[in-house]
Amino acid sequence: MSLGKTASHLVYSFANGGSVPWFAADRDSVRYTSGGEQEWVDDPQREGRQVGWVSLPATEYARPVRRLALRCRKANEQWGIGVLISTLSPGEVLALTQPTARPDADAATMRLSYVYLYDQRGGGVETSFKGDHQGLGSTKRSKKRFEAQQMVMLLGTLAHHVVIWARRWLTQTAAAPTKLRHYGILRMVRDVFHISGFLVFDTCGRLSQIVLNQAAPLAPRLVDALRELLVPAHVALNLGQT
Repeated sequence: MSLGKTASHLVYSFANGGSVPWFAADRDSVRYTSGGEQEWVDDPQREGRQVGWVSLPATEYARPVRRLALRCRKANEQWGIGVLISTLSPGEVLALTQPTARPDADAATMRLSYVYLYDQRGGGVETSFKGDHQGLGSTKRSKKRFEAQQMVMLLGTLAHHVVIWARRWLTQTAAAPTKLRHYGILRMVRDVFHISGFLVFDTCGRLSQIVLNQAAPLAPRLVDALRELLVPAHVALNLGQT
């Protein structure tokens, strides 16, 4: 994930009261560690990894953040550098990683506590990002203007939630197919939202019937769940040829 493409997302989130505990950046990471002499600390739990605070001021964010640089030797013996950005204070991080540590722990312990907390993260966030990228094509909509990128981010967030809400609506009925509960963004968009069909309107222009393509693999399994959802709207749902 590159800082150049997503820094605006963090700025917007911070400005609106959001909290983003962790953010990993790859591209332009060298720029953060080239402004003067960098003090590196060896990681005793992972050979070849070193950590150090970023000394450059973080003026591009709306809230105070702490940035920690990490570097590891690559196969070509060059350093691979990344940056962790956190809104958590050292005390909060120590409480999460080393509850018995003193608040006035040494500088090396403070730095390493951020890294160890980041190492404990699960893959849920990364998986969610990957699902959005594949299912919603979010990587293909990058704008040059900051305001435009904000709007793209908000529309992407809305699209993400609409897909999640639709999955919840379809699975809260007794007739819902069980495996639908485990569908991610990609499968919902590709396998559910792409079922073809047509709409039938009455003489007053009101929607009266939805016909789904009976040849679609998931259509027969979704009919009963969709019928329950459409009962309050008095809309019939059937299978047919489209």
